[in-house]
Amino acid sequence: EATQALIDLTVQPRVAPPNYNLTERERIILKLMVQGLTNQEIADQIFVSRATVKVHVSTILSKLGVQNRVEAVRLAIQQSLVN
Repeated sequence: EATQALIDLTVQPRVAPPNYNLTERERIILKLMVQGLTNQEIADQIFVSRATVKVHVSTILSKLGVQNRVEAVRLAIQQSLVN
């Protein structure tokens, strides 16, 4: 006696991940954080001071609701916040 497996072919709408109101610059910095760059390396990449990067990183952490860079990177990867 053969049994048939029911396959759900319902297409689920793809839900965009939250953007956490990150600016384009913050997204760039977050992407560089995901790549493991330090504040100084990020500053060198985007031609700003290390202090400016530090302010952006603090803002990113606040917007994401995380305590540190590791949590920010994990969330960015999990939520596909960077490509």
